[in-house]
Amino acid sequence: MTATYTAHPACTAELVTDEEAFAALGAAWEQLYRRCAAATPFQSHAWLHSWWLSYGRPGRLRLLLVRAGGELVAAAPLMLARRPLPTLVPLGGTISDYADVLLDDADDGRAAGALTCLLADLARGTLIDFREVRPGAAIERVYDRWRGPRRTVRDSLCLELPAAPMDGLVARLPSHKAQRVRAKLRKLDAMGVRRRVVGPEEVDAALGRLLELHRLQWQGRRVTSEHLRPRFREHLVRAVGPMVRSGNAVVTEFRIDGEVMAVDLTLLSHALVGCYLYGAHPRLRERKADVAVMLLEACAENALPAGTGGQGTLSLLRGDEPYKHRWRPERVANQRLLLARRRTAPLLTAALCDAATRRRGQEMLDRWRERRRG
Repeated sequence: MTATYTAHPACTAELVTDEEAFAALGAAWEQLYRRCAAATPFQSHAWLHSWWLSYGRPGRLRLLLVRAGGELVAAAPLMLARRPLPTLVPLGGTISDYADVLLDDADDGRAAGALTCLLADLARGTLIDFREVRPGAAIERVYDRWRGPRRTVRDSLCLELPAAPMDGLVARLPSHKAQRVRAKLRKLDAMGVRRRVVGPEEVDAALGRLLELHRLQWQGRRVTSEHLRPRFREHLVRAVGPMVRSGNAVVTEFRIDGEVMAVDLTLLSHALVGCYLYGAHPRLRERKADVAVMLLEACAENALPAGTGGQGTLSLLRGDEPYKHRWRPERVANQRLLLARRRTAPLLTAALCDAATRRRGQEMLDRWRERRRG
């Protein structure tokens, strides 16, 4: 179903719920994606449409589109969730590190205003809940215009480095640590580790090897169970091939004597390079190879300072794992943006109470784990 609204004399807003219409939006969506500097790879059409095919539920799709002169100038990819509260949430779910809308950088405020009005209309009976919003995201332009109840809550922590080749990242470290990293790079070279970027026609097979190596490396340890499920594999294979062809992803293989020992998936957008997922054979660690150094060097190849044709931020994405801190990253917290109308304000209050309860529970769990480690 497509419902059309006249939001402004210069803009037309649409609500699209038809899956085939979503698929047909690919070209227009990608053009808008290229004109939205805040967009991350998780807002590309290939990623979101593939996610919907793996994780979406019939009848729940809610695409908000704004056009000006026939051109797509704003898009909010949402779905309806009914538990624990009736809520509109971004497509992408927990396997996406950032959520956002798309807004044309050239917008003078009319497209953002039209998108805000359409969201407000949909919020009559539901809460709008944007998790994992990166600072500077396009949705902040909607949040600033919102006239109803609204709240911002701290969400996941991401660790970020400046976009620079490996030499630049090593130069940020204290001299003794820098020397240690250079020694590890020399060891990788002496072991015969050879890096190769996979071509578009080889992506599907390479991702299969990545997921198998990922399973091996986590065998016997706690792992994100979703990464081992068929629906995740199907999503990744379906999404990454088109993203590689459009320059939004790079798949890299690491070989020793011709045998694939590790595979890395890096996602790219205008201003961000994200180290998303990798798989490494346990034999690498048995041979004392520093896998983190090996992977970061490959990711850094795709990260160039903003203004030189490359990306501006090298993101280690969500997670505060100790191994990431050796690079002295900046701690950047995602935000959760909650938007409601006066009649749905109780839903916002309930969501805030739930978030506070979960936060206290997590703090108690963290303290308990710390005592056990102590």
